[in-house]
Amino acid sequence: MVQQRDLQQEKEVSVDQLDFKMLEKLKFYLSGLIKHGGSDLHLKSGSTFRGRINGEMMPLSNEILSHDDGIQLAKEVLRSRFAELVEQKSVDFNFKLNDDYRFRGNMFFQTEGVSAVFRVIPVEIPSMQTLKLPESIHKLTSLKRGLVLVTGPTGSGKSTTLASIINEVNKTQRRHIITIEDPVEFVYKDQMSLVNQRAIGQDALDFSTALRAALREDPDIILVGEMRDMETIETAMHAAETGHLVLSTLHTVDAKDTINRIIGMFPGNEQNKIRMSLAAVLQGVLSQRLVKTRDGKRAAAIEILLRNARIESLISDGRDGEITDAIAEGKDIYGMQTFDQALLDLYQRGIIDENEALLNATNRGDLKMQLDNFDSANVGRETIEDAMIDLKIEEKV
Repeated sequence: MVQQRDLQQEKEVSVDQLDFKMLEKLKFYLSGLIKHGGSDLHLKSGSTFRGRINGEMMPLSNEILSHDDGIQLAKEVLRSRFAELVEQKSVDFNFKLNDDYRFRGNMFFQTEGVSAVFRVIPVEIPSMQTLKLPESIHKLTSLKRGLVLVTGPTGSGKSTTLASIINEVNKTQRRHIITIEDPVEFVYKDQMSLVNQRAIGQDALDFSTALRAALREDPDIILVGEMRDMETIETAMHAAETGHLVLSTLHTVDAKDTINRIIGMFPGNEQNKIRMSLAAVLQGVLSQRLVKTRDGKRAAAIEILLRNARIESLISDGRDGEITDAIAEGKDIYGMQTFDQALLDLYQRGIIDENEALLNATNRGDLKMQLDNFDSANVGRETIEDAMIDLKIEEKV
């Protein structure tokens, strides 16, 4: 363990005292990360620079970041906010490499000194078509009110999916959109819509305060970066009840878990009221995971819950255990799909292999049977096609 420097005397940073050599080194590694198609740069005092590429942590060089260089880098990146790092021990920030690439950063102290993670945020917001989002998700852009949640683990692409939905509205509808984020990730340019983006800490105190203020700012759509607490969830549902479309994220694995998480954040004597409110306003839950493709890249497998009378009834009656079955049965009529149905679709389209599908399956036995049935049907079709070709050849002879 490295002996930590007392940084209290150093927390006031003067730009004149910086030579920015470490900043240039950071830019070098960020450029290398982008060149290799990576999503995150990891740096740690006492270790080498690493990047997350196609979901795996890969070394970018053998160079070790020293304790003092880590402190210097923190000063050069954070400048006046270095004092915040010293006091709070971690800090979120945005970092711009050039006109094409921005990064969402988090810097923090650990036993060896400073560590940081830089997540790539492309300036160009990918379209819903580029992301190959199912058609049923496209329909969410026409909603006028209600609550839409995008859920999944860290790094599953929640922010990108949300950004593509928001930007589709921005390009095609005359709406007032307010985003409340910590920090701001994708930057929207006003097109048909007017978009106001507020960063927590810079433009607003916290999510719940900013969300309450947004209700007085004539919004059509409110994007809440993350629903972290009971007050924010309650205010978001109130906004959805009063005629606004609210979009947000949660770190939950599927629709059933999302519903339970929201209701479970409230005291027992309030849960029935919250359950009824949620049943009334919830328009959709998109729960996604990134899976490895055959060519070594990643694709999103998305469970899609969409509002209908049965889903509303299951939520209000507390029959959460039946939600997954309701999603599966609503595939053809409503465009819903379970994770396993999403995995089957990716397999049928040749995007993922059987091992990856089964590795991520909710019910491996059932999915294995469906994969085998698909393969058997394919073999049958190929046999018939081969026989027809042979028959045509014989006729010609």
